This record gives sequence, structure tokens and C-alpha cells, in this order.
Amino acid sequence: MPAGGQGFARPVPPGGYHWWYADAISDCGRFAFTVIAFVGSVFSPYYHWSGRRRPENHIAFNIALYAPGRNFWAMTERSVTSLTRNAKRLTIGDSSMEMADGRLSIRFNETALPWPGQRAWPTPISGSIDIMSEGVCGEVFPLDETGHHFWSPRMAKASASIACSALPGGGWRGRAYHDLNFGDRPVEEDFIGWDWARGSGSHDDDTVILYDALLRGGGRKRLALQTGGHELRRIGMPHRRNLPRGFWGVRCGVPCDDDRSAVITRRLEDSPFYTRSIVETVVNGRTLHMVHETLDCVRLGNPLVRLMLPFRMPRRPGR
Repeated sequence: MPAGGQGFARPVPPGGYHWWYADAISDCGRFAFTVIAFVGSVFSPYYHWSGRRRPENHIAFNIALYAPGRNFWAMTERSVTSLTRNAKRLTIGDSSMEMADGRLSIRFNETALPWPGQRAWPTPISGSIDIMSEGVCGEVFPLDETGHHFWSPRMAKASASIACSALPGGGWRGRAYHDLNFGDRPVEEDFIGWDWARGSGSHDDDTVILYDALLRGGGRKRLALQTGGHELRRIGMPHRRNLPRGFWGVRCGVPCDDDRSAVITRRLEDSPFYTRSIVETVVNGRTLHMVHETLDCVRLGNPLVRLMLPFRMPRRPGR
């Protein structure tokens, strides 16, 4: 199994990928963000059409800001000339992630595309995010049976502050999370799809993380973890219960104690192959408020879906 080190400098082989993910929900529950930095962008049609020979030539910095009445979403793919990285710092264009002294510092300067249903022009968004955690986890978990895909919940219980002039009040604070995924071949080769969720009951509660993946070979990978910030421990995982489908009909689900204990309280993303929501659920008797995602890898690999993606994920050859 690969070690959890190397930071942002981990080599990405041809056909492979690496992404670094962070999210947070505000203490008031009205705001949220997600950030994903990609080397060898798994969702990129350009990477797929190129034959996936040069992952560092297909990089992207995705940021989504969710606010009442107005969302911002940016994901511009760039070439290798826009990438610099070492163990502690990753820079893509004018945006970056840096890890130092248990703090993940994110700086973003991107152009948000108009959100579906909102009348707006492309909007520059810039700001900073600081994520602090009581502990940084180095444990790495395999997500398939053949050792091609891995996941590490680096900062499972954390807090965040965001500053951005585009947001009401200029920013907010809340509960946060950071993890990373990496692999040596496309996710659609080995997965039918997965559901993932993380959350807690209150600010001081332990974080619960749920991973439920269906494998192409017919198997299933299910992980249920709990942490107070220092050590990860496995917990019992209930059966998967269906969640309501969105506009595009992606089949969503989340492990929970019974069919009535899973409710989508806010739908954040709804695409032909991916959904993200805030979900209230009950796991082992605990009521949890969770960030939840579903990835349908079969739909991701559909040629028609790939043709749609450039409208949301434009590519620039340079910075």
C-alpha cells in the first residue's frame, strides 16, 4: 500500500490522477464551499481525448461557493505551464494550496461561470481559506481490490475560515474537512460509482465518514470511520438507503439506520453524473448533518456526457 507522505509532490503516472479536496459548512448552516485541485483531472474530457499520456498537462482548480440566493462555480483546466508543486505547496494558475504546521492554506483567483438558472456573466472570484485541524492523518485506504485507487482522510475533523469579497459579509467560519484521492488509471475502469459522506452532529462531536463504492468486478468497498481529530476507528455501517434523485436522475444513497432517517436538506450540485448535497441522516443512533456526494462512473464514461463537459470546464493552454 502506498505511504501517506509526499504531500503535493506525489508523482502521477500516465493514465492516473491525484486530487486534493476540502469542504466546509458555515456554523449558521447557510453557507458552504468545496475546493478540489486536480493533477490528471478525472472529470476532464480533454484528458480522456488526449489518451491520458500527460496528467500534468491536464490540471484544474475547482472552487464552488454556496450562498443563499447566489452560488459561484469555477473549474478551468490548464496546461503544465501553469503548474508548480513540491511536498508542501501546489500552485495551479493563480490559485494554490499549502500545508504547514497542521494548517491547510488555500488561495484562489478564478473565474466563476454562470450558475444554471442564474442570470449572470462570468465573475472573477478571489479570496483565501484557512483550514485548521487538531491532527493530520497519514493513513491510506485502498478503494478497490487490485490496488489502483486510494483515499486518505487527512483532516477529518477541522475548522475553516473563508474570506471572499463576493460573499455576503465578506466571509464566514464553520466546520471543515480535507482529504485526498489518487490512482494509476481512470476511475471509470474500476468503479460503477460510489456514495461518500462526512459530517457530525454538532461542532464538538466526532466526525463520521462513509464510503460506499460499487466495483466493476462485482465487489463492493464499504468504509465507515469515526474520528475526534487524532485517530481513525472503524464503526458499524448500516445498509444503504436511497435518496431522491435530482433533475438528471443520478441514483443517490446513503447508509443510515432506516428509510425515514435520510433527508436531503439542500442540494448543492446536480449534474448528469455527479451530485452533491447536504444530508441529515442517522447512523448507529446518532443524528448527523453531512456533506454527501454520489459519482456515477458509468455516466461519466458516456461519450455524450463528455461532450457536454467543456461548457462547464473550459480549457486554457497557459496560465
